[in-house]
Amino acid sequence: MKFGVSTFLTDQGIAPAALGRAVDERGLDSLFIAEHTHIPVDRRTPYPRGGELPEIYYRTLDPFVALAAVAAVTERLLLGTGIALVAQRDPIVTAKEVASLDLVSGGRAVFGVGIGWNREEMANHGTDPRTRGRLVDERLQAIRELWTREKAEFHGEFVDFDPVYSWPKPVQQPHPPIYVGGGEGAFHRVAALGDAWLANSTSPDELGPQIERLRSLAGRDVPVTVYAVPQDPEVLEGYARLGVERVLFSLPTVPEAETLPHLDRFADVAGRFR
Repeated sequence: MKFGVSTFLTDQGIAPAALGRAVDERGLDSLFIAEHTHIPVDRRTPYPRGGELPEIYYRTLDPFVALAAVAAVTERLLLGTGIALVAQRDPIVTAKEVASLDLVSGGRAVFGVGIGWNREEMANHGTDPRTRGRLVDERLQAIRELWTREKAEFHGEFVDFDPVYSWPKPVQQPHPPIYVGGGEGAFHRVAALGDAWLANSTSPDELGPQIERLRSLAGRDVPVTVYAVPQDPEVLEGYARLGVERVLFSLPTVPEAETLPHLDRFADVAGRFR
């Protein structure tokens, strides 16, 4: 089982390049960062975890700018979005951003995606929250066409363009892996469009039956990465028994001096499984 880090990068925490170097130096395999373009002042959608929305949601850096900075100072680390809000993103621009990251990193981009939860945020992008699932599916299909065809075109309900040239193409073939985030409601998207499932942290007892249902639906052995896991060796051993490919430790958003001890603890826990 592999070990990585998931976090929110903001203007108040450790800088992207410093974090990337520190994660890489400790032998962890990946860095996944969150995305929110903005937070509406008048927000009626409740925070899924309850209570007040943490300040980090208001201050996230652009994921592709931040990951490009990480790419420049690392050679091995996988660079993931965790997650990119495809319901809020133009597919042609996004295809170019992911492909560019894959190129400048030498083939290390991971496109973690989801449909999002903040209805007011997506509405500001012109997205109807009621149809965001279908919209995301079409945009992912269009992005794959842009990555894999010299002359790409797409004609759907939400995405429509005649043949276009879109370069660069990704280094990874046929394209960077798409990690689909979400619960069981996203299983059809994982099966149809995903290369892996980016699962929310849950107990191994709950996750095991979910993995079985997903793989039954998909008809294949879908790899699983678990997001925001605890540093509990017993829980991690449970994930390992399930055949989870990777777990992502949740890193708080704090300055560099406070970040490094967290990473030391992550590396220590991960080392027990090697």
